[in-house]
Amino acid sequence: GLPLARLQGERGRTVGQLRLFARVVRDGYFLDATIDPAQPERQPLPRADLRLAQVPLGPVAVFGASNFPLAFSVAGGDTASALAAGCPVIVKAHNAHPGTAEMVGRVIQQAVARHGLPEGVFSLLFGAGNEIGTALATHPAITAIGFTGSRRGGLALVAAANARPVPIPVYAEMSSINPVFLLPAALEARAETIAKGFVESLVLGVGQFCTNPGLVVGIEGPALERFRQAAGQAVQAKGAATMLTPGIFAAYSQGEQALAGHASVATLGRGEASRPAANAAGPAVFGTDAARFLASPELEAEVFGPASLVVACRDAAQMRQVAEHLEGQLTATLFVDEADTEAARALLPVLERKAGRILANGYPTGVEVS
Repeated sequence: GLPLARLQGERGRTVGQLRLFARVVRDGYFLDATIDPAQPERQPLPRADLRLAQVPLGPVAVFGASNFPLAFSVAGGDTASALAAGCPVIVKAHNAHPGTAEMVGRVIQQAVARHGLPEGVFSLLFGAGNEIGTALATHPAITAIGFTGSRRGGLALVAAANARPVPIPVYAEMSSINPVFLLPAALEARAETIAKGFVESLVLGVGQFCTNPGLVVGIEGPALERFRQAAGQAVQAKGAATMLTPGIFAAYSQGEQALAGHASVATLGRGEASRPAANAAGPAVFGTDAARFLASPELEAEVFGPASLVVACRDAAQMRQVAEHLEGQLTATLFVDEADTEAARALLPVLERKAGRILANGYPTGVEVS
């Protein structure tokens, strides 16, 4: 389900991650080693010699993602970071790509042998259903979990990890709608240009990126209407494209149809219709207002694929209210001009608490892997 260019890019990204973590290991700064010499004469109490360094937690269970069969899977970022920290890794392969998982796993196995490392440094498990995942999350030898996937799957692992006699950390990436905030001066100056770039970001990789822009927020007025019209026209020119798995396509179809049929939502534009026989998703852009959005929790759910919702606010205060209402996000984007400085300053404290990355005048599917 991936075109050659995407596969080659993802392979390069995966290898780049491994090399990046190798450099981190060689540099040694991640150990945060500090030495505070003894101060026997200190008053009112002497101080002993104090030494501090990071140490590995222990075996880490990694759950591969369905949408990145290389970069967030068997040899992905979670595996690379755990190995770099000195932790053995047990990967639960994703059922969407078992053959790819096996090929990558054998490469890691060969590398472990070539460098004389213990065979237990890396293991790869296969199996359908939740049984293996639950067994890993509750096994006393496992000391941490790395997960990329659905909200439901991630929260199930969190619950299992917290129910253990000794709870363990779960580092989970679980859905994101990556809001894009259109501030007034920027929107007035370049509504059409921003809209076209937004649609390109929306349909990139058939929307199968965790940083896909699933929500756009602006203040109602002529400039936002120009944005809506331009985005609707741009998406109408986009074709349907094959998604990675039948499961991803089915979930997208269900979410997209739920938006299209929602009483508080209008359709701003649709591309080519989805083609179920080919698991090909058609893109769409929808619209609503902030009052209806805030009153409808289902509108905040991630629709994983090339669909997005434009929310119209009555003023800057309501835009901030929408930002406060959102759950945690991977990214948040601000389109700003010089005259938007004060508006951006008001939003930033909210977005800093909500998102891991804040973009200025860019699109979330283009974030740097760093």
